Amino acid sequence: MDESRRSFLKETGWAALGLGCGFPLLNTACSSSSAQGETPSQTGAQRQWAMVVDIQKCMDEEVRNACIAACHRAHNVPHIPDPEDDVKWIWSEEYQDVFPDQAHEHTALAIRHAPILILCNHCTNPPCVRVCPTQATWKRDEDGIVMMDMHRCIGCRYCIAACPYGSRSFNWRDPRDFIERDADGEYYSDFPTRTKGVVEKCNFCAERLREGLQPACVEAVNQVDGGAGALVFGDLGEPGSEVSRILADRFTICRRVELGTGPNVYYIV
Repeated sequence: MDESRRSFLKETGWAALGLGCGFPLLNTACSSSSAQGETPSQTGAQRQWAMVVDIQKCMDEEVRNACIAACHRAHNVPHIPDPEDDVKWIWSEEYQDVFPDQAHEHTALAIRHAPILILCNHCTNPPCVRVCPTQATWKRDEDGIVMMDMHRCIGCRYCIAACPYGSRSFNWRDPRDFIERDADGEYYSDFPTRTKGVVEKCNFCAERLREGLQPACVEAVNQVDGGAGALVFGDLGEPGSEVSRILADRFTICRRVELGTGPNVYYIV
């Protein structure tokens, strides 16, 4: 996706959040109270899946590439050469763009331009869910994952405008023409393919969680030399889980918490 389109979507997203203060559909997104600190029991969820990203470990290009490749292969994400039609589930951007509220003119250049892995934040209070007219995107009560049903998506892109993190991609062309295949011409994954005109995004590997597996990105980085612990996934509702222990012991930040969306992707700095 080129900068002009990315900038348009980001600006539209901010506009949508601003307008939400005047319309019931987006009203909660503009609330000054945040669900960030609430536990799953307080929000009614049985559990809350979350991801912790170690920024230092993810500076390793091999770690980032392994993570992205595993995710995109597992979900048949297309590799479209034209950046204007780019589709991404997990990717990297510079620290200053990912955390504009954390960077300043005196931030060290090495940190300011550091590559940060980003993905859907699976927010506790997701604005994308509230704006979808067909319920193609919804939040699962049992574990807090923000899901997408591509069959219900009508391509209105309201969710893209509402998401303040740029975590959703729109299929401007048929993605199936650009999906990686094996030597026999078959897809590497059985994950359902999408069509032109629908939105897609990270789903925290819900299909793998159902089988008791870790997300593909987590599994991949743990196999890279020096990548163990670069991504940690677990249940925030379980005090003994690894993500809960990390958040209790380490200093972490989230993206734009002031918006009250309650992101469930945390970054160790």
